[in-house]
Amino acid sequence: MTNPREATVTLQNAAERIVVAGDGRRLAVETSGAPDGPVVFLLHGTPGSRSGPRPRPVVLYRLGVHLVCYDRPGYGDSDRQEGRRVADAAADVAAIADALGIDRFAVVGRSGGGPHALACAALLPERVTRAAVLVGLAPAGAPDLDWYSGMTDGNVDDFGLADEDAAELKLSLTERARNAQRDPMTLLEVLRPQLSESDIRVVDDVTIRRLLTDMYAEALRHGPDGWIDDVLALRRAWDFDLGAIRAPVRLWHGEQDRFSPVAHSRWLADRIANAEVQVQPGAAHFGAVEILPQTLAWLTTPELATTPQL
Repeated sequence: MTNPREATVTLQNAAERIVVAGDGRRLAVETSGAPDGPVVFLLHGTPGSRSGPRPRPVVLYRLGVHLVCYDRPGYGDSDRQEGRRVADAAADVAAIADALGIDRFAVVGRSGGGPHALACAALLPERVTRAAVLVGLAPAGAPDLDWYSGMTDGNVDDFGLADEDAAELKLSLTERARNAQRDPMTLLEVLRPQLSESDIRVVDDVTIRRLLTDMYAEALRHGPDGWIDDVLALRRAWDFDLGAIRAPVRLWHGEQDRFSPVAHSRWLADRIANAEVQVQPGAAHFGAVEILPQTLAWLTTPELATTPQL
């Protein structure tokens, strides 16, 4: 575990904290739910922040879950870690857990957070009890996988720039981040033509739309650095071995996902021991918001049969 002098906690209010990791970077952390319940780290998508969609506090209390969310470096109030790799998330999660006095915990990653959750499971095997990935991605260059097949043009363009022209990627995401700073609804408006009917139903819900726009606003409040670094990290080598994962893993995917196609979860399931894959017909990318309560129940109390709603 991290030396206590290398990871400290400063209270900002009852739910928000700043954890200082061993290299001096600040990580913005938010906790909610049952303080004495089993701990689950929720790793947000790309772009995203600690304020992303999650079950209401009453639902978390009903599940008995102590939920921990944090801004990946460069997002929200977390300092940037330029050149970071997906594997680096494990050290940050460990530093947060140490600072909060947490020994063992489960992890769940949504979309771009999925690979980061797998990094925690692979690199913190003595601490991660279970892991879940919702609409996640496989590694770049994954053998026997057409990585871009079925993916929206917008994602193909962004990830392609990550491979071919990082400077152009930075310009593109900087412009979008500036637009989102003025009005975070612009990110959803740009996505709308690429959404399936299932995703349109989810994002047209007033509560979920507000949660998404609040998340985007917080994620990009200080600029696009986290977004840029996420896209680059997802297309670089992840720097950990999927075969090292020993905790039970659940991979959930909406069958109609156009942003991270379902083939990615099937590829991961074939390469992770103790992995199960659930493909939900009629659901797509933003279905991950609706399935989160059920996933938290599986991560902490698998025998729980009911599925609370957001």
